[in-house]
Amino acid sequence: MPPPSRTSRDTSPVRCATGEEEVKISSFNPDSLIRPLVKTLIGVLGFQCVIAAVNLIFPPDMSRAQTASAVALDRNGAWLRALPVDNGRWRIRADLDRTDPSFVRRLLKVEDERFYWHPGVDATSIVRALLSNIHAGTIVSGGSTITMQTARLLNPHPRNYGNKLIEALRAVQLEMRYSKRDILAMYLTLAPYGGNLEGVRAASLSYFGHEPESLTLDEQALLISLPQSPEARRPDRKPANAVKARNLILKRMSEANIIGSSQASEAMNEPMVTSRFAFPTLAWHTAGRLARGVKGLQATVVTSIDANLQTRLEAMAAAIARDQGPNSSVAIIVVDIKTRGVRASVGGGGLDRPGGWMDMTRAIRSPGSALKPFIYGFAFEDGVVAPDTRLMDAPTRFGDYQPEDFDRVFHGEVSAKEALINSLNVPAVAVLNRIGPEAFQGRLEAVGVPLFVPKSGLKESGLALALGGEGIRLSDVALLYAALGDHGLARPLAYTVADEKTTGGQRLMRPEAADRVISILRETPPPEGRLPGPLMKNANRPAFKTGTSYGYRDALAVGVAGGYAVLVWTGRPDGGARADQTGREASAPLLFDVFDQLQAPSQLPQSIAPGNAPKGLKMMSGDTGKASILFPPNNATVYVEVKDAAQKLNVVRPLKLSARGIRPVQWYVDGQPLKLDGNNEWSWSPPTEGFFELSVIDAEGHEDKSHVRVKAIRGEVR
Repeated sequence: MPPPSRTSRDTSPVRCATGEEEVKISSFNPDSLIRPLVKTLIGVLGFQCVIAAVNLIFPPDMSRAQTASAVALDRNGAWLRALPVDNGRWRIRADLDRTDPSFVRRLLKVEDERFYWHPGVDATSIVRALLSNIHAGTIVSGGSTITMQTARLLNPHPRNYGNKLIEALRAVQLEMRYSKRDILAMYLTLAPYGGNLEGVRAASLSYFGHEPESLTLDEQALLISLPQSPEARRPDRKPANAVKARNLILKRMSEANIIGSSQASEAMNEPMVTSRFAFPTLAWHTAGRLARGVKGLQATVVTSIDANLQTRLEAMAAAIARDQGPNSSVAIIVVDIKTRGVRASVGGGGLDRPGGWMDMTRAIRSPGSALKPFIYGFAFEDGVVAPDTRLMDAPTRFGDYQPEDFDRVFHGEVSAKEALINSLNVPAVAVLNRIGPEAFQGRLEAVGVPLFVPKSGLKESGLALALGGEGIRLSDVALLYAALGDHGLARPLAYTVADEKTTGGQRLMRPEAADRVISILRETPPPEGRLPGPLMKNANRPAFKTGTSYGYRDALAVGVAGGYAVLVWTGRPDGGARADQTGREASAPLLFDVFDQLQAPSQLPQSIAPGNAPKGLKMMSGDTGKASILFPPNNATVYVEVKDAAQKLNVVRPLKLSARGIRPVQWYVDGQPLKLDGNNEWSWSPPTEGFFELSVIDAEGHEDKSHVRVKAIRGEVR
């Protein structure tokens, strides 16, 4: 009999011809395992697809996690200001890099020991909690993980078994979407700590007065205990309950060998805080603006501000604002020239004062004479004038525009350097007329500094730019002076540490022109009460300029010294006029006080001698020919400043006489010859008020005469 085929699937019993009991042997069938395995895999895959679909269709609501109080810190990490969220709640986003790591470890040991291992739900904890609840006959433990608690904080709801199941599902969703670090940060942001406090940073700052970067053991225990029952354990409302809750956490940590028993005992004896600290509000305007600019889940913005300096300057600004009247305010900007970082930004004289909520550092105001240095700087660069170019300070009409000096006194022939130091108006307008107001404005706009010129005015009203006839942001004035201090290189002001790292910039003027302007401004007489110029040659002497707008509405003082540019503004936020509040009197003393606070050595070049202007620049617009008197002009009324009202005039500053002609020239007053003064210049101090005849004769005998009237005024030049 032939053997059965191997291809046949004969499952009949095999009989062994051994005479023994018949043995049945069944062959192996693979389908018996493959089919159930395939079904199981299909089921698992289908379950995962369902979970994925549910996760996509019903995502967790993350709106509460995305809404938080942004925080502005100073350059060293000190708190400046935060912004509350809805209903005045302080939900300050946790920053794990600025949170005590020992606190985080102990929190997880107590609340969720297997946080880094479970997928959002810890089955062991749930079973243990369920058994505890059955034994107690009520819910005494929830078995919630940190992830489940985060899910509940994202969508608050009553505690029951149905909602617990929803929490578990949401916890799995969170684990699928976020890292463990992100989930922990969300929990420490949303956890309630009593009252309107949410998040560990808000709690630490409010209860302890500092960030949670370094927490004592008793502070850690209190922060761990509060989220479970925040209102019942509030230390400022129920300190006894807070002590019990804290000590219970310390006992649990000791029993779990997280801390030693002696550590726990010592921490239990620490006094409990019973009040809340007010949140810091330094640099209110600037810090608030930067905090509002925080995007997404960013926890903080690190500003360039120095909190210590800001604190001192805010106190000084408040004192000055009080002294200058009930409606006055103060703005201060301090810029580190090297990085352009804003080290201090005082937006007002106090939030309790009129207009105190307005950030005056960004307000558009008239700069008065504060832009004159840039007129001369551009003129130096363009070869229009040099520091010792002779200019006329005399009544002059430019089309329909006729400027006057602030003190209504004309000084005759002066150098460009003298005109800038003494802030004379007519020479500045004359120089601006040569370089062109449109060109001047265009050069400022090219470096990001717009001017806001009134639409109405005379045809040539653009020349009023020299005297503050335009608006400019005060922060932009600080930017321009920082450029002067950086050899003419303009860069935007940096309000954050990140922005300070930005390099580059745009050329405002050439280095030699900028340095020349700085050197001239260093010779500006200091305000009253300061050391006289010669005693400050080797000290921290600012190169500064003041400005006063029409009606004394704005009083500015801006300067450069020791690697810093500083702007001080005083005035009324509503733009109202003030009586006799000039930049020199109302702002310059504070400018010097700010430089004293900086305690920085001088890094500026020493003052320069007159620049030996080329022959063509000896006299701006000058021509040669017959002798002619330039100042005082014929039939002019000349005002002189006197110290008293005596019959014989005690003139404060002699008149500088100026004439064209072949040198040398000789001057006469009523036929009597004059003598050169100590500076080898022609000057005249009228002995009385009245009418005089002045004449000049040049080296070739040409003569010119001028009939003038002299009037005296009292008071000091401002």
